Amino acid sequence: MSQHSDIAPQTGRKKRLSIYLDPALSDRLADHAGRHAQSRSMIAEAAIASFLSPDADERREAAVVKRLDRIDRNIQRLERDIGVANEAFAIFIRSWLTSTASLSESAQAAARAKGGERYDKFLEVLGRRLAKGPRLRQEVPEDIPVEPASPD
Repeated sequence: MSQHSDIAPQTGRKKRLSIYLDPALSDRLADHAGRHAQSRSMIAEAAIASFLSPDADERREAAVVKRLDRIDRNIQRLERDIGVANEAFAIFIRSWLTSTASLSESAQAAARAKGGERYDKFLEVLGRRLAKGPRLRQEVPEDIPVEPASPD
């Protein structure tokens, strides 16, 4: 009577299902089947079973949570690195401002020239350090106890 029944035969035989796939997806399925020495039908059946499995949502949620945790750790590390850089810069500026004497007009030209040479050397050293390490964040311990700020 009907060509295809929605009820699987009691004999335990599998039902035939014809589907249409995008050519690129069909090629990927065939490639995967060939590399793993499995039939395309078996791979498709496993994928459909996994998709329809009651715990599929939990697996997807666990994968998302794992990714979010990794992103959160990366953001925390970035926040720490930025905090270290900000504090190091603030300490340097304060030290520089308190230890650098004002120069007379006649000495400023020579100081600018010397400053340019020193800056070029700084960039060279910075480039080498960034290329080979170690990085400042690696030198600063992660578990430094926090002390109350002293009034300056």
